[in-house]
Amino acid sequence: MKVIDLFSGCGGMSLGFQNSGYDLIAAFDNWKPAVDVYRDNFSHPVIQCDLGSEEAIEKIKEFDADMIVGGPPCQDFSTAGYRDESLGRASLTKSFSSVVVNIKPTYFVFENVARFLKSPICEDIKSSFKKNGYGLTERILNASHYGVPQKRKRYFLIGHRDGLDGFLNSYLDKNSSISPMSIHDYLGDSLGVEYYFRIPRSYKRRAVFSIYEPCTTIRGVDRPIPKNYKKHPGDLVEIGDKVRALTAKERSYMQTFPKDFKFRGSKSDLNIMIGNAVPVNLARTIGDSIFEYEADLVGLER
Repeated sequence: MKVIDLFSGCGGMSLGFQNSGYDLIAAFDNWKPAVDVYRDNFSHPVIQCDLGSEEAIEKIKEFDADMIVGGPPCQDFSTAGYRDESLGRASLTKSFSSVVVNIKPTYFVFENVARFLKSPICEDIKSSFKKNGYGLTERILNASHYGVPQKRKRYFLIGHRDGLDGFLNSYLDKNSSISPMSIHDYLGDSLGVEYYFRIPRSYKRRAVFSIYEPCTTIRGVDRPIPKNYKKHPGDLVEIGDKVRALTAKERSYMQTFPKDFKFRGSKSDLNIMIGNAVPVNLARTIGDSIFEYEADLVGLER
């Protein structure tokens, strides 16, 4: 199936679906630093444009995709920091649904933060998809159960034109692991440390974590260990030579980007694009699940 990635960022969703065997034919995003990184890593075109414009829909139509995937900006729904659904970024979610109902691909995959499920916009876009003939699978998935060494919960809305609601549930369940994946499960001892520091949102929370558990959710910001940091009761060890913050490249591994994936840009830009990415292996599992569902459909038709 031919796939287009909207709000592609640096390409986590694209790479996951590509690794699953899909034909990625184009990507669209409006943030140049991420577009530059995407272009460095993929051979198909990535187009920088405003996805809230009517011109964007016309450009997307030219590619005649079987599937549209994407994760519009999530800051207005996120639990991490200031939220305001009136800021305009939330309207890009409606832009995604407008593209889908105009183009009517066979499938679509929409991703956002878990809190999006409680947003009025969520009900609006689901209603729009239903009116246009899509069966919907709606799930909050924890990436650590889908081949990602990170505790990261994300909302997915997956549509199949003329399909039934819940069509993908059994496939997602089958491809889920019982136990969460730890950093050590994924990377072994390659980090050279057993403990790492992650600046907490509040110092009422611990900041020192073990590689023998899933990584904390990778966010779009990161800071070094404060010189005056005092051990939290929940910290596993004292700050010292055995504890350090993860590098930007190491945080990309927690998003399951491969080691040969090329990143460039300022530290701030790298933090944002890595933190906002869809984990590669999570996207691949969703792609695999759709392939399995599609194969069963073809078998039934035969």
